[in-house]
Amino acid sequence: MKKLLYRHETYVLLVIIVLAIVITAINPSFFTVENLFDLLKSTSLMGTFAIGMLFVLISGGIDMSFTAVATVTGYTIAVLLLKHGDSMNMALVFLVAGGLGILLGMLNAVFIYFFKIPSIITTIATQNIFYGLLTVVSEGKWLYGFPEWFDEFSSIRVFTLYSETGAPYGLSIITVIWFVLLVISWFILKHTVLGRSIYAMGGNIGSAQRAGFNIFGLTLFVYGYMGLMAGIGSVIQALLVQTVAPNSLVGKEMDVIAAVVLGGASLMGGTGSIPGMILGVSLIAILSNGLTLMRVPSQWYEVVIGLVIIISVGVSAYRRKKITRKRVITESN
Repeated sequence: MKKLLYRHETYVLLVIIVLAIVITAINPSFFTVENLFDLLKSTSLMGTFAIGMLFVLISGGIDMSFTAVATVTGYTIAVLLLKHGDSMNMALVFLVAGGLGILLGMLNAVFIYFFKIPSIITTIATQNIFYGLLTVVSEGKWLYGFPEWFDEFSSIRVFTLYSETGAPYGLSIITVIWFVLLVISWFILKHTVLGRSIYAMGGNIGSAQRAGFNIFGLTLFVYGYMGLMAGIGSVIQALLVQTVAPNSLVGKEMDVIAAVVLGGASLMGGTGSIPGMILGVSLIAILSNGLTLMRVPSQWYEVVIGLVIIISVGVSAYRRKKITRKRVITESN
């Protein structure tokens, strides 16, 4: 019990509970099974991006280009669906999107490793390059009118319930895809040498290098994995809205970073977990959904996200400083 009180995730969970109670008191429709399933489905996009961002932050980097990667992969998939939709299936869609995402993510890794440019500068640069090239090629056109089977896939539910008005709802296949990605990612971080290597690199890259870790290989994997999540996320986005636009994901970077940092990951690297990230994503999603249900003007959402980032980064920095001070006192004794 005492251990739980020292865990960052415990306080995030308490905030979620308090927030849920307040929102439900104002608008009882928040705490309904139907709304919770809808919330899970709509959160799957941010949750998928957050998985990749967690890996990058743990490794000691940051990626600002993942929305651009997702937009490029999403647009590529949309063009293929419109031209060759009858000869494609969902497995191929995810394969192409994931493969292209990995390539673009690894391109970031190559620039970061060989040119020694800070990851934030590199990925802001590639973000502009990817967006710029797509805008030129696409001429800003929105794409829609995908094959019927693509729309039908987005409507699949593992099980279906019905509301009082007879409207169907349930656990969406999109949510299940996110859950599967969470389990795979948790296993990599928790139970593999690769996962421990990523934590070691983020904790102290110099020590990790001296210990014999393949820093280039780890950098390739981390940014490639972020690219994979961006590619899968682009398909999820297309499934949710059934359209693809060259600017649909602009500005989503801060939401994802806020969610992951709020869940306990440090911008300095070396810390973070899948359970914490889930809580961070949940809190941001509940904030967004709650503000809508409470009829708060949408402009305030950006203000709230900004405050969340400042508070979570501040708390994270304070905890790190406290741990370092304790370690120094212990070593001196």
